Amino acid sequence: MQTLTISKPDDFHLHLRDGAAMANIINYSAAQFSRAIVMPNLNPPITTVDMAMSYYNRILNSVNKKYNFEPLMTLYLTDNTRPSEIDIVVQTEPIKALKYYPVGTTTNSDYGVTDIKKVYLVLESMMKNQLPLLIHGEVSDTDVNVFDREKVFIEKVLSPLVDDFCELKIVFEHISTKAAVDFVLNANSNIAATITPQHILLNRDDLFNESFQPHNYCLPVLKEEHDRLAVLGAATSGNPKFFLGTDSAPHGRTKKESGCGCAGIFSAYNALGDYAEIFEKQNKLDKLEAFASFHGADFYGLKRNDEKITLTKKEKNIPEELPFDNDKLVPFRAGGNCAWQAKR
Repeated sequence: MQTLTISKPDDFHLHLRDGAAMANIINYSAAQFSRAIVMPNLNPPITTVDMAMSYYNRILNSVNKKYNFEPLMTLYLTDNTRPSEIDIVVQTEPIKALKYYPVGTTTNSDYGVTDIKKVYLVLESMMKNQLPLLIHGEVSDTDVNVFDREKVFIEKVLSPLVDDFCELKIVFEHISTKAAVDFVLNANSNIAATITPQHILLNRDDLFNESFQPHNYCLPVLKEEHDRLAVLGAATSGNPKFFLGTDSAPHGRTKKESGCGCAGIFSAYNALGDYAEIFEKQNKLDKLEAFASFHGADFYGLKRNDEKITLTKKEKNIPEELPFDNDKLVPFRAGGNCAWQAKR
């Protein structure tokens, strides 16, 4: 049996929800990751330090005590966020970043920023304090084809933003296109990107396999095969600009299979195994530890984890569904198999 022991990784993009739903899923992540950047798009969103710290304590109370798991908190950037809030953030150890959702782009983004220039004073304070801005990189303009929204965002929003704030630390979240890979590669060292297992393994054909596949629907939406290959190449390249962020985002089965068709893929169940399988198929297992455990920590200025985790090349059966609050949750690759799994 083949095994691989690495420094326990961090997940630099994770949705944990709240309450009973969080209690159902959080330990899948805690078993595989030492730390996680927790997204703030609850309802209502986490917009203040007090709200973030209250959520932080609820997360810790939900984690099984056998896991040494640390949530890294974020604030939801809105038109009403003030620079004075940044002064408090930088003195609050668990809070590591602010998240920018263009209004109307994804789950609970109705409170998002309507015009990036409205928060320029906040961004100036963030740049001064080396506080990263995490970006959901899509425009919400319905006149733009959903498959082009990341590319258009780069052209209309991100490129001008980087020109105006050349020293602002930015994480381009869950990149899904060759255009995004090329942008990050050509940018300064203060620009990085997270990469999900779903954007490495799937392309847009996987949305329409015989019929629409709601459990493969996420935002940014899956793209063409040449985009998938570019994202795969970036993840396995060893370039420190790219690091692990699952964007694991659970929605109950009834919501995924309803007229709403909520966007989000729950990849946390066997995320580390998925990444190991990906890297092995590219003959790049030697680069997995840096991608999963080093690059993100280094970018955020965090100490690398001392704890280790062992992965085993042993087929993992992915269940058809899991408990989730008063519903069921369909995990990524449900009903299939993964060649690797983490020892828990």
